[in-house]
Amino acid sequence: MSNIAGVISSIRTIMWQDIGLNGDAQRIEQLGWMLFLKIFSDKDKELELMNDKYKSPIPDKFHWVKEKGNWAGDDEGMTGEELLEFVDRKLFPAMRKIDVSTANQRALIVRDVFEGNNNYMKSGTNIRKVLNKLNEIDFNIAKDRHAFGELYENILKELQSAGKSGEFYTPRAITQFITDIINPKIGEVILDPACGTGGFLTCTVEHLKKQANSVKDRKELQENVKGWEYKPLPFLLATTNLILHDIEVPNITFADALSREYTDYKEKDRVNVILANPPFGGIVANSYENNFPQTYRTKESADLFLILMIHLLKVGGRAGIVLPDGSLTGEGVKQRIRQRLLEECNLHTIIRLPNSVFQPYATVATNLLFFEKGKPTKEIWYYEHRLPEGQKSYSKTKLIRLEELDPIKKWWKKREEGEQCWKVKIETIVERGYDLDIKNPTKKDDEVEHSSAELMKMLEESFGKSAGLLKKIKSELL
Repeated sequence: MSNIAGVISSIRTIMWQDIGLNGDAQRIEQLGWMLFLKIFSDKDKELELMNDKYKSPIPDKFHWVKEKGNWAGDDEGMTGEELLEFVDRKLFPAMRKIDVSTANQRALIVRDVFEGNNNYMKSGTNIRKVLNKLNEIDFNIAKDRHAFGELYENILKELQSAGKSGEFYTPRAITQFITDIINPKIGEVILDPACGTGGFLTCTVEHLKKQANSVKDRKELQENVKGWEYKPLPFLLATTNLILHDIEVPNITFADALSREYTDYKEKDRVNVILANPPFGGIVANSYENNFPQTYRTKESADLFLILMIHLLKVGGRAGIVLPDGSLTGEGVKQRIRQRLLEECNLHTIIRLPNSVFQPYATVATNLLFFEKGKPTKEIWYYEHRLPEGQKSYSKTKLIRLEELDPIKKWWKKREEGEQCWKVKIETIVERGYDLDIKNPTKKDDEVEHSSAELMKMLEESFGKSAGLLKKIKSELL
């Protein structure tokens, strides 16, 4: 087994020296398409050995390695300007026009990956060096693949501090906790409609692997774990992520879930389980809010995803999702969406998280919502997760850890009200205009943590008082 960490460290050093790469997000995208093609090609070799009839969708000329002299697999192969021109003028155009007429899913994945991503490196010599380092890894060797899988998670974590790209990564502790609580089963269809880099999908795959005892089980696992993602970089990273987790043909669709008419989603599109952290704080693009019924139209992406997820669940289906404080409160459309949620689903649990869980990408307070479709809500349990003792906030070096959530798992089985947990009857919530931003009633006044909306209102009032006081001082001085 090669020194995987050493290989990746060497690749980073080479990439830092290339003038075409600027910032972590670009370096991750560059490494991403190269890794994808290497992993895909290694899997192709395995499939060809197992099935004489299998033919790779990638033409031999562009395959990572088919024969001596191929562009990538031969360490002594083309380099410099010749390699740079091959990648930019031949490889990428060919991959974007790959034949998908036969409905070969592997061909479709290749096309979608290359259609949305780019080669940023400007030195063919540096490209050759990176290719040679990647040639040290054989992804058909289980130890290499699994060792790299652990390292790949760390690469994805870097997105959290890579500007706007942080929206695509959900901390592993959150994806694992929600998956453990929802407990997907073999035979169920599981969907993440905004899958980002595939955190929920890979947690689901590993969860289901423990239940897969037959060829039929493994086939259902492959087909039933689904993701949708509309941005090229996370789509590429999620696809690679699933292949590393032994999914031969990742069932990820390169599309925006909001771009389709709400009424186009029929019973055949409905699923048993939804695990998701939909984008929040953003404005819906391309007027996609018009795809939804008038009563639910809003520019806030998280709210539209919430109404879509309610619609996509089968009766009896269950969901575990991340939502910001802003989706728990507010009037108008927001209130109508929450009312729909509470009337069509049993929203039985809300886990309140500290503001810093998604830092530095987002500093707003977030919540984990767990609900089941088919019965109305009668009461909601709240649990307030607190920072570890002595820690002021989470950060990119101090991410939330799965073991911190163990007390919630213990409480989940035998619920009792206490200092960090309380329940609220539906009658109280209806009286509040379906406002779900409810603080712990046992907290003393000096311990109260205010919601984002309350803080904004308090700040506005404070500015108003300050302006009035300043005006009064000016008038007295003049």
